[in-house]
Amino acid sequence: MRPAEFVRDLKPHDIPEAAVHHARRCLLDLAGVAIAGSETLMSQLVREHAVQNFAAPDGGVRLLADGRRASPVGAALAGAATIDSLDAHDGHDLTKGHAGAAVLPALLAFADTEGELTGAEFITRLVIGYEIGIRAGIALHATAPDYHTSGAWNALGCAAIGARSSDLDTDGITHALGIAEYHGPRSQMMRCIEHPTMVKDGSAWGATAGVSAVLLAARGFTGAPAATTMTGDPWDDLGSNWRIGEQYLKPYPVCRWAHPAVRAAIDAVRRHELRAEDVDSIEVITFDPATRLTVRAPGSTEQAQYSLPFSVALAVVHGRLDPAELTSDDPRVRRLAEHLVVRENPDFTRRFPAERLASVRLTLAAGRTVESPVRAARGGPDDPLSDAELRDKALRYAAPVLGAGRARHIHELVHDLPAAPDARPLLNALLSARESF
Repeated sequence: MRPAEFVRDLKPHDIPEAAVHHARRCLLDLAGVAIAGSETLMSQLVREHAVQNFAAPDGGVRLLADGRRASPVGAALAGAATIDSLDAHDGHDLTKGHAGAAVLPALLAFADTEGELTGAEFITRLVIGYEIGIRAGIALHATAPDYHTSGAWNALGCAAIGARSSDLDTDGITHALGIAEYHGPRSQMMRCIEHPTMVKDGSAWGATAGVSAVLLAARGFTGAPAATTMTGDPWDDLGSNWRIGEQYLKPYPVCRWAHPAVRAAIDAVRRHELRAEDVDSIEVITFDPATRLTVRAPGSTEQAQYSLPFSVALAVVHGRLDPAELTSDDPRVRRLAEHLVVRENPDFTRRFPAERLASVRLTLAAGRTVESPVRAARGGPDDPLSDAELRDKALRYAAPVLGAGRARHIHELVHDLPAAPDARPLLNALLSARESF
């Protein structure tokens, strides 16, 4: 099925139950991450920027986890930045990046202008955004020589959702996808890996480009056909193979490349019942891109999220890794991070990005060593977080901001969404003013 036809013609009953279930899981996870991310300085700065510089004469739409208003473009920018500010959101191995961080804010920006929207249509639009965005990402990585940020391709997922919401015809959809691809940020991901800052994964500007593309196309603005949609593979199975089921959901709020080492460290500490004081030094064996996560004494949450030494040290000291740990100033963490050694295993590098692998060796104060088995990153389709684990994560992330009752209410709204006659209660819960939290 051609992308434009898929966007225009997909019906809720065309989507298999398994894909609906995956969409609901992604939605719950994104909601929790967004609410927790709204506490970061990065989110606060971009939300202020959106309110001040993306105002709308008609009153605009509400910002995710904020409630103030901006244009749909500004709301998508702020929402994507809020999710991307906390590196705990879903992703896809072959895209080496993230669709959901951009497509959910785009969906909300368009939905908040509508009077009626069923839960089934909300889920359908979300699935469309993932299916278009993931395939665009795979195609772009296969043809572009540089490692670009997710905004370069998730812009097309945002445009697909907006085109569906705006009832564009196939020509309008095609132009919207082309405009989004042309204007999407082809930013260099390794620049942010090696110099962690608030530019993050480019999803904020991917959402901006995608939403803008739809608004322009609706006025007759034309765009070159999106090159990423003109290849055969991975588009041949659009509408029959549901790639949303390939999404991974993160157990830890740090770069996915650090996850295998964090998991291995937590396993080793628990298995041997170790305390941080028992550990003298740490050695991590992993794949080459993970060795680039080099910050040892992070001075910001962005640096902490892109630091393998700090993430692993946190795991050893605390036995867990949640958003609260990212601001730890525990001297035990600093000591272990400072002396942690990272080495590449060429076989692990060859198996990336389909697999992300690592092992750890802990040298104890008593002189003996403890080694972990080789561990892969959890949360993908081959080793998924259970529904119970995902619910627990969403509540842990949202409850400190919303309170436990409101966090549980959002979980219930997401759970019931596919059969809900009206998606407005969920929109109101996600877009409410912060003072009502």
